[in-house]
Amino acid sequence: MSVRNLKCLFKPGSVAVVGASNSEMAIGGIVMRNLLRGDFGGPIMPVTRSAKAVQGVLAYPDIASLPLAPELAVICTPPEDVPQVVDELGARGTRAAVIGSAGMGRAEGADGRSAMDQVQDIARKYGMRILGPNSMGLMVPHMGLNASSLHLPARQGRLAFVSQSGALCASVLDWAHTHGVGFSHFMSIGEAVNTDFGDLLDYLGSDPQTNAILLYIQSVKDRRNFMSAARAAARNKPVLAIKAGRHEQASRAVYSHTGALAGSDQVYDAAFRRAGMLRVYDFEELFAAVETLGRSRRLKGDRLAIVTNGGGIGIMAADDLLGLDGRLADLSDDTIEKLNKVLPGIWSGGNPIDLIGDAPPDRYLETLKILHAAKEVDAILVMHVPVAMVDATAVAQSVINFAKEKRTAHIGTCWVGDEGVRDARRLFAESNIPTLDTPDQAVRAFMHTVQYQRNQELLMETPASLATDFQPATETARSIIRDVLARGDSMLSEPEAKAVLLAYGVPTVETHIAKTPDEVERLTARMGHAVALKIMSPDIGHKSDVGGVVLDLNTPEEARQAAEKMESRLRRIFPEARLDGFSVQTMARRTGAHELIVGVSTDPIFGPVILFGQGGLAVEVIGDRAVALPPMNMTLAKEVIGRTRVSKLLEGYRGRPPADTESISRALIQVSQLITDIPEIVELDINPLFADADGVLAVDARMRVQEAPTVAADRLAIRPYPRDLEEIFTMRNGRKVMLRPIRPEDEPNHHVFVSRLTPEDIRFRFFGLVQELPHSQMARLTQIDYDREMAFIAVGKDEEGHDETLGVVRTVTDPDNDTAEFSIVIRSNLKGGGLGIRMMEKMIEYCRARGTKYMVGQVLKENQRMLKFVEHLGFKRTATIDIDIVEVTLDLQNTPTQQEPFTG
Repeated sequence: MSVRNLKCLFKPGSVAVVGASNSEMAIGGIVMRNLLRGDFGGPIMPVTRSAKAVQGVLAYPDIASLPLAPELAVICTPPEDVPQVVDELGARGTRAAVIGSAGMGRAEGADGRSAMDQVQDIARKYGMRILGPNSMGLMVPHMGLNASSLHLPARQGRLAFVSQSGALCASVLDWAHTHGVGFSHFMSIGEAVNTDFGDLLDYLGSDPQTNAILLYIQSVKDRRNFMSAARAAARNKPVLAIKAGRHEQASRAVYSHTGALAGSDQVYDAAFRRAGMLRVYDFEELFAAVETLGRSRRLKGDRLAIVTNGGGIGIMAADDLLGLDGRLADLSDDTIEKLNKVLPGIWSGGNPIDLIGDAPPDRYLETLKILHAAKEVDAILVMHVPVAMVDATAVAQSVINFAKEKRTAHIGTCWVGDEGVRDARRLFAESNIPTLDTPDQAVRAFMHTVQYQRNQELLMETPASLATDFQPATETARSIIRDVLARGDSMLSEPEAKAVLLAYGVPTVETHIAKTPDEVERLTARMGHAVALKIMSPDIGHKSDVGGVVLDLNTPEEARQAAEKMESRLRRIFPEARLDGFSVQTMARRTGAHELIVGVSTDPIFGPVILFGQGGLAVEVIGDRAVALPPMNMTLAKEVIGRTRVSKLLEGYRGRPPADTESISRALIQVSQLITDIPEIVELDINPLFADADGVLAVDARMRVQEAPTVAADRLAIRPYPRDLEEIFTMRNGRKVMLRPIRPEDEPNHHVFVSRLTPEDIRFRFFGLVQELPHSQMARLTQIDYDREMAFIAVGKDEEGHDETLGVVRTVTDPDNDTAEFSIVIRSNLKGGGLGIRMMEKMIEYCRARGTKYMVGQVLKENQRMLKFVEHLGFKRTATIDIDIVEVTLDLQNTPTQQEPFTG
């Protein structure tokens, strides 16, 4: 993750074109022409040996001859020449380059390495940023910079477009020109040798010229960088993505149902959702979504009321909404009674609300007032079909007036037609009210807002990797897996898999191993009740497919006979399969229990993913599943469950009681914790997981493992809660407190903590008076990305034995890991107890260990105690800001830790 030298790419003071040409169709000629036509303010320097001037501009024979080091170079040479060009540019001082050359993975140098590998090494040596290879370049319209080989210039606007496909860039430009869409940045990243989506999201996420970021993604290289950067950018502005290749399956070993069901597209969808991004599926939808999100107010819910003067389009809109899993508001009796008083007797009587074709502006207005006051309505879609007796523009103006008066109302509009409704659409646009041309577009726009808001809520969830209500027997699970790997196996037996699950708190049925049919008989007799019998073979993926499962065996003799028949059948139809024995398990009788599946698969891009859905033998045929990224907490687990069709059944129906969704969610969290802790697990199936009002029970389980060279958390796309950073600290008065990273569930106690700070504490920390922080701000402080930020809190027990927050120290690190900006606040009544010094030392140790170069902070000049405190730790006063504020800096790599206690 780095934004180093990206300013040279997007805000260069000078540009060189290496391989510039006078040929109209050569890439070097097209780039020169685009640069010269783009009104770029700096020097443009063509480099070529074939001409003294290129398109009227004096040319230079080589890079050494340039009068100054270009901040940006566009390289248009054959692929085999690119490494030398990049090396010469880097030595000259250039820190950003666009490489349009293709085929660099095939071009080899004298050492046998590809040109791509050579460029990567050279760029790393000089700290150069490379856009490409195989890039069609970039445009920054507000700077007049068009360093591209594209056929049209981009209009100036507030959208940033980043694409992996150069050909797609040309199509988008055509579409955008036709529809008058402008851009702050427009770029083709090509093969992204060292500048990928994550780096660009970091830059564009804080760029003041950019209001929204649009991505066209074929694949992601660095999952952790992408997720961290996307989550950070999405907190500031909408990030929307189109993902290509939606129907491809990632290549994977399919030992389990999960491996077959969790395709790559579902994983990307889960990643976008977790990052707070909105996924769309074509260009029109992409730009319509940007328009809608930019103009929509925050929703209080997802229940939509549809108001129309044409019953047909109202029904179309309702069908479209329900087809997208949207919710029509169910109008209450009170609301219907109020509507009866203002609408004609032949109105529809429900939602959609048909006002009848000749509805004047007043009828629309009275209806809007009633719906806005209705508690069962969260948003309103107002639709209008032109009719001769009503002025469509006057109706639009009444809606606009209402929206201005009721600023909390969430209103979308759809004036159907063309010539007769243009003025109305223009008025809506000028009034910043979303307006779409067709019922389908209008409903999709509403659902974009719903999904985006849901994703933003998920974005605020950075869960602990360890649930607080259970302590897993991690070493027990690891021991089982070590034994399996030691004997050269990759598949755990069913009893072994269940033992691992049980170690992590997932309830399982009693299961034993029998090597022979006779041993099956003895085990069944000892267990004393009906059993289920299953073959154990590492060569059989799904036992039921070969008759390897028999249920309801009531006597030892039945069990032995079933085992003999099972063995005989296997030898006949699958003679090469190994038979390790049989699993004998208690027959689980959960009449009416739902059969679910909880699984884990390892995606080649995003690492471990969790799958949930309806289970049973037909799981792949039913295809009811949702995919999520670990780690998880209860909120995220319930969200995953809610995305499946089976979730409706779990709520109960026709006298069938609801299933215990708390237990189902807990099982998801426990599985999430399991794969977070133990990287050797690459695939897992619990199918079926019985679920009913009494809880859950894992009836069958499969688990595949392999040696894992990485640290457990490194393979996750989102860094989990770092439990290893917890410590117990004893204050000078003997009070013991826990120092640990902050977690999302700390928010309630953090509100209490802020409320107990003195006015002076608050002024010194926030540089002003803050009575309380809203949920959105407090969530931002407690739900952090541990890859980018860190906050250590001190937690002690109050007089009633409840946890309370005593202090917090926080750092936010820049994407290059150069500088971490810190802040600290301790309750005034605890100062002098050694807590503050230990918390700052802990943060300094953490930043040093991460390789951060500097810690900086801002302190009010009058806060002399704080200034003495940080100077005791080695900070130096480095700047004065706004007369009243001092900036202090600690050189982390060259300043020793202070050993003397602070007594100031």
